[in-house]
Amino acid sequence: MITLIDYKAGNLTSVRKAFAYLGVESEVTDDPERVRDAQALVLPGVGHFCTTERLATSGVRDAVREAIGRGTPFLGICVGMQWQFAGSTESPETAGLGLFEGACERFQTSLKVPHVGWNQIGRTQEGAESRLLEGVPDESFVYFTHSYRAPVVAGVAAVTSYGETFAACVERENVFGTQFHPEKSGDMGLRMLKNFCDYAAERRAR
Repeated sequence: MITLIDYKAGNLTSVRKAFAYLGVESEVTDDPERVRDAQALVLPGVGHFCTTERLATSGVRDAVREAIGRGTPFLGICVGMQWQFAGSTESPETAGLGLFEGACERFQTSLKVPHVGWNQIGRTQEGAESRLLEGVPDESFVYFTHSYRAPVVAGVAAVTSYGETFAACVERENVFGTQFHPEKSGDMGLRMLKNFCDYAAERRAR
């Protein structure tokens, strides 16, 4: 069972459909207790970073921290990945989880912002043994839509270039994140979601 966290701003429908296509059962909740006891967590994020403040006020933020601390697999998508960093200049007063160093910032490029459409991801040295990217060829195309990007720091498994290089995928132990939308990225995106589900199943079997 995959638990999708509802903070009233996430792209829940398409993510849930992707898991259903893979034959994986999912539920949607904003209840901290259900989040705390979940077998695997996914935070599908869209919109302004300030919307993640609801995760703190609802108690979900603390529940996510507890679940991650116990080894529960956690996947953040788009703003859900950005939330794993210290924060974002899009909403400086809103704190992120701080699982990865640095803050997200708006693109500083002459190219059109937001960055929307298909672009390639390239593995970093850290991403060579990535569980999330297992079976995904280097330089695969995935689908992005965002104006703010995360820095390339420790824990970044793949990067993308759009006027500048930014973090496309993060991974550290049971924590995963994608700046792109795997649910909208065709076969490669579905492969990543399946990899996450397989990892979660392995954790439950231990």
